[in-house]
Amino acid sequence: MVSGKTVLMTGAAGFLGSHLCDWFIDRKFQVMAVDNLLTGSKRNIAHLTKNKNFKFLNHNISQPLKVIGPVDYVLHFASPASPVDYMNHPIATMEAGAYGTQNSLEIAKLKESVFLLASTSEVYGDPLVHPQKEDYWGNVNPHGLRSIYDEAKRFAEAMTFAYGRQYKMDVKIARIFNTYGPRMQIKDGRVVPNFIDQILHHRPLTVYGNGKQTRSFCYVDDLIDGITRLLFSNLPGPVNIGNPREFTILEFASLIKKLYNPKAKIVFKPLPQDDPKQRRPDITLARQKLGWEPKVPLEQGIKLTMDWFRNNI
Repeated sequence: MVSGKTVLMTGAAGFLGSHLCDWFIDRKFQVMAVDNLLTGSKRNIAHLTKNKNFKFLNHNISQPLKVIGPVDYVLHFASPASPVDYMNHPIATMEAGAYGTQNSLEIAKLKESVFLLASTSEVYGDPLVHPQKEDYWGNVNPHGLRSIYDEAKRFAEAMTFAYGRQYKMDVKIARIFNTYGPRMQIKDGRVVPNFIDQILHHRPLTVYGNGKQTRSFCYVDDLIDGITRLLFSNLPGPVNIGNPREFTILEFASLIKKLYNPKAKIVFKPLPQDDPKQRRPDITLARQKLGWEPKVPLEQGIKLTMDWFRNNI
């Protein structure tokens, strides 16, 4: 890793993209931040706008982008990522996975950059293998409600490796599991902001189905550490980046209730179509090849996230 190099970051005003911008700026990289603000927010990067090493481009990466000057690293994180967002913007989500990935790869090819794709645990669909290892091909409904995101990312992975093979490019894929922390959208439909929103507004905690479906929650700082270790490694991936500590949704709701409002009620609603029954990463590869594993305990991460929401909504 060498400071002073240039990073092109798509999805830079989003939850993960903005934290990555912070990481690079803190280490004196030049950051070209690209986002069309469809689901990202300028508030997430407002503190960076006066930094001489940071440049923001309001651009939809699903359209070609001409870049002047050298680019050492391209990180493609542009995509609606929460169920609410990708169901509200289905075509834009698929375009970000298809055209956005190709346009980002074209920049990396032209500039001879290292390329990293933000993929997702959603490529495993509703998995029949548990925990999920990188060599599992997945169980995905190709035309269900979640397919717009699942298949966009599966296509993006295929496109990334096609460019890597055909043009001998240095490409990497991170499969990101459930991540939470400051700068999430409070109404994005994922379980952590949902529960925080409900606690802060003294509403019952909503659990879908019987609550026995499982998730694994990784704090954003741990996730950024894993992504950057992969970027500067010789490992192409795909690599699972997530927390292997697994909870049922009902266990998680009970923990939030215990920590913040013991009197809160838990209400049950029907399970959405194709909602995964279990989700837990096998991070053996990340441990062995990157020396990475998450460190922030869930209780600590939730407190940091809750404090941020209290001050920002």
